[in-house]
Amino acid sequence: MEYYKEILGLLAAVIGFASLIPYIINVLRGKIKPHMFSWIIWGTATLIVFFAQWAEGGGPGAWQTGIGGCMSLFIAGLAYFKNPELVITKSDWLSFIAALAAIPLWYLTNNPLWSVILLTMIDVTGYFPTLRKAYTLPDEESGGLFLLQTLKNWLGIAAMQHYSVVTILFPATLSLINFLVPLCIYMGRRKKNSVAEELEKS
Repeated sequence: MEYYKEILGLLAAVIGFASLIPYIINVLRGKIKPHMFSWIIWGTATLIVFFAQWAEGGGPGAWQTGIGGCMSLFIAGLAYFKNPELVITKSDWLSFIAALAAIPLWYLTNNPLWSVILLTMIDVTGYFPTLRKAYTLPDEESGGLFLLQTLKNWLGIAAMQHYSVVTILFPATLSLINFLVPLCIYMGRRKKNSVAEELEKS
């Protein structure tokens, strides 16, 4: 195994872990209010993908996936206890139910490739509640976290010991969709400021 792969894998894992510490602190302080549904879906799907990557020979590149899955479930628990008044829409419920209902299907495929494809789709579904919330309540989310998660995923890809669709599809997809969260936050804040300016003028 090339040593630089281990270094990149460790760096990706450290960035993934460290980037979540300020987020967790702000959740505990009540400054950030994550959507519980998203983090449950992300944690569950990510851990399953970690085992698939590891079995496929992903090596150090899979480390950040495993840590990310565990941390996601931890944040889901915090979201439940710290934000009980969270407004959950019908679309949130649809995303959550669809994702949970699809999770058992990964096992039935009996094929690592289709399992990761399905789990990637499930994880992407988990973004919908957070994207909606990032736009409607932009001050309750952190764009910086998701940008760091993008960096973590690219480092994880670089650290993969074996490259295949099974090992890189999940982190590559997440590195792209993570950009949408800060974009929604930006658009939501612009809309909020625009409404505030209109109210001041009236």
